Amino acid sequence: MGYFDGVYAIWVREIIVFFREKERVISAVVTPLLWIFAVGGGLGASVQIEGMSYQMFMFPGIVAMAILFGSIFYGMYIIWDRKLDFLKEVLVAPVPRSAVFLGKMLGGASDAVMQASVLLVIGLIFGFVPGIPQFFLAIPLIAIVACCMTSIGLIIGANMKSPEGFNLVMSFVMWPMFMLSGALFPVENLPSFLNIIVRLNPMTYGVDLMREALLGTGQFGIAYDVVVLALATVAFAYIASKSFEKMQI
Repeated sequence: MGYFDGVYAIWVREIIVFFREKERVISAVVTPLLWIFAVGGGLGASVQIEGMSYQMFMFPGIVAMAILFGSIFYGMYIIWDRKLDFLKEVLVAPVPRSAVFLGKMLGGASDAVMQASVLLVIGLIFGFVPGIPQFFLAIPLIAIVACCMTSIGLIIGANMKSPEGFNLVMSFVMWPMFMLSGALFPVENLPSFLNIIVRLNPMTYGVDLMREALLGTGQFGIAYDVVVLALATVAFAYIASKSFEKMQI
């Protein structure tokens, strides 16, 4: 089997698994909707940001949240694959481990893109997405964010040996990345110490990218966000690939 045949086979397998596990799809959509309508609706009654409703302001951040949560949690499937011996069968196959990682990354990113696309459709229905052009502009940009976040999840999954350990790391990685990304509040006038953390957080640029694509407003600009996320993806993908090479079976 060639390198790209191995990548393709693993990618397709991950897509099939995603569609078989309908609970993942449902939970991936329901949780963001709760944020939009419960949190956004509650705060939106008294908060206006940049001349728009709070729900519209936070919608791109919630789309980014769905990408983040779906991509990072995808790393846990490495642990389950190891427990079920599926990963052992894959890693002993005559395919480089970097191909295994790339197939996994593409699979996780594809899952995240499909989840986020469902949210965009809902956003179109409720008016959170201004129109069809913004919808189609957001799709490829979502893929960039998803590749970056999936690589982080795979780094964690490749270095964890139990779901409990993975969940512990998630508490110190996922929630801070979300809360300090500007998904729920503007980042322009933060205190200096928080501003440094926000700018070091790759999710900040994912949220800004979604806001630029969907609302035409942001802090850094689409080109800057894409460059930062592309560089971050290369760095995280390299680390994840090395983690796969060192992973014990």
